[in-house]
Amino acid sequence: MSDNRILNVLFLCSANSARSIMAECILNRVGNGHFRAYSAGVTPADAVHPEALKLLAGLGYDVSGLRAKSWAEFTGPDAPKFDFVFTVCDDAAQEECPVFPGEPWQRMSAHWGIPDPESVHGDAKDVAFAFADAYKLLNRRISIFAALPLRSLDRLALQQHLDTIGQSVHDEAHPAA
Repeated sequence: MSDNRILNVLFLCSANSARSIMAECILNRVGNGHFRAYSAGVTPADAVHPEALKLLAGLGYDVSGLRAKSWAEFTGPDAPKFDFVFTVCDDAAQEECPVFPGEPWQRMSAHWGIPDPESVHGDAKDVAFAFADAYKLLNRRISIFAALPLRSLDRLALQQHLDTIGQSVHDEAHPAA
């Protein structure tokens, strides 16, 4: 990663209706023009979850162009070439995480599992809290990622950092009881 080009990052999840959408928005904001983030799902929802839109809009994000997208949009010859692909599905809940097709040796990838806020059923406060918690976890991980000295790390060191971000931040945010 020695050039100064903008790095393309894809966040993948099952439905692309909450976590991956939030991740896309966060990185496009905190990436300071060094990254271009995208998001997609294996089986995209019909729409972005209303609570995700409400949270993002309340935090000053432009949500007007957000939509749930299939990863098929990012596999054709005209699709961006991704430098990083992150899955954000929750393997702890036996949620099946997608594996992005293509040449994995041409990009870095990591799994940054985030509990699915859409799985929370309860009153409006419980649901809002679940979405806010997912946003906080994503924001912390992505902020750490965006601050890495990417251009000075070799591939192995970078992969270790990516894996550590996905594990350690989750442990800090959700300590064992």
